[in-house]
Amino acid sequence: MKNSSSPVLVVGSIAFDTIKTPLGEQKEILGGSATYFSYAASLFAPVRLLSVIGSDFPGQQIKKFKKRGIDTSGLQVRQGKTFRWCGRYEKNLKEAKTVSFSLNVMDGYLPKLPAHYRNSQYVFLANIDPETQLKTLEQVYSPKLVVCDTMNIWVKTSRPILKKLLKKVDVLLINDEEARMLTGQENLISACRIILRWGPKTAIIKKGEHGVILAAGKDNFFFTPAFPTTRVSDPTGAGDSFGGGFTGYIAATGNPSAANMRKALIYGAVVASFTVEGFGLKSLEKIDISDVERRVNRIKKLTQL
Repeated sequence: MKNSSSPVLVVGSIAFDTIKTPLGEQKEILGGSATYFSYAASLFAPVRLLSVIGSDFPGQQIKKFKKRGIDTSGLQVRQGKTFRWCGRYEKNLKEAKTVSFSLNVMDGYLPKLPAHYRNSQYVFLANIDPETQLKTLEQVYSPKLVVCDTMNIWVKTSRPILKKLLKKVDVLLINDEEARMLTGQENLISACRIILRWGPKTAIIKKGEHGVILAAGKDNFFFTPAFPTTRVSDPTGAGDSFGGGFTGYIAATGNPSAANMRKALIYGAVVASFTVEGFGLKSLEKIDISDVERRVNRIKKLTQL
């Protein structure tokens, strides 16, 4: 699948995470929105990674990226420490509470695309500040599909630039609480309709264990369940992995139609289900496309009338 697939360009963060859940704690493990996305999308298609790392980042990890078909030409290495994040989950594992974070080399990061990145047909703007997302998009010639992820902090602090960005993207990926915050609507169907009026052709709202809503018009809605896993160890990166599975599948099939996006939703949900079963990237590192296909088939059987 990868060899004939169009590469996917992703811009986002690379971090070292310290994570505590009711099931345990892991310190200084690899994370970040671009990392999770890249590991997920590389199951389907080659990935062009655009981010910044510190001088403390291990060269062995860059080799791991390359082994997965992830192009690291767009990695900036700056003197100093790589971005750090520390988070804690309560018993219900619904949302992480940020204990501390240090931007380090992410502070003032300006993306600069290598020449061969500029012709990318599929672009994913992973969770990072909207200004950096916009500056990245301005350097891409004429993408076929642009998918944008965001989160509550950018809705609160960078709303004007976020709304400017939304006019230039095809798909907005957002969770349910963020959608309510962004639109002021409690009802998620109403929230989708407002988002579509702001520019994106498609709005995707993630509802965690309750699945995903896709809206592509006033009355064009599609709903898919989450994969019913019983092993949830660490939800960190689940949304980024969903984005990787979704966009990677579209790039692999070369088909960004509304009908194919419905299929891509299921692939995204399945990849995310693997992520939550282990701390950090532990589960994603172990799977291949055949593991994904088996779970996709199980979802099809579960939802068949």
